[in-house]
Amino acid sequence: MRVGHAEREWAVTELGEHLSQGRLDPDEYADRTTAAYAARTSDELEALFVDLPRPAPAAAPVAYPSPYPAVRADAPYGVDPRSGVPYSDRSKVVAGVLQLVLPFGVGRFYSGHHGIAVAQLLLSIFLIGAIWAFIDGIVLLAGRPTDPYGRPLRP
Repeated sequence: MRVGHAEREWAVTELGEHLSQGRLDPDEYADRTTAAYAARTSDELEALFVDLPRPAPAAAPVAYPSPYPAVRADAPYGVDPRSGVPYSDRSKVVAGVLQLVLPFGVGRFYSGHHGIAVAQLLLSIFLIGAIWAFIDGIVLLAGRPTDPYGRPLRP
């Protein structure tokens, strides 16, 4: 099997490790690196290592418990610890503040509940819509609101 530049570089790096461990003297290292750069097949590279020990396999990494939950592919914003449902891409704080500052359904437009938002907008002509939107903003901030798909808004 023919070898490429990457395999030759790997062999020279491994020979350098053996030199640093004292298994090769500098002259022998120079001879073997020259032979490694001239090698055309994997058998020629293997011949450079027949009298040298093979590197030990790397130990498996130790898994330490993480205080942070792992990010799932279907939950880029995390998972609600109570229900296990992935969080929405929308924020509950943003929705609540928009509802309080602009009390005519803007927070509900943001959270994706367009029907409620349109009702609050139309009723804001009469004062009842603004009061409803203001109370709804408090409920958004204090409660557990969801997006139209049933996912909880992220905190």
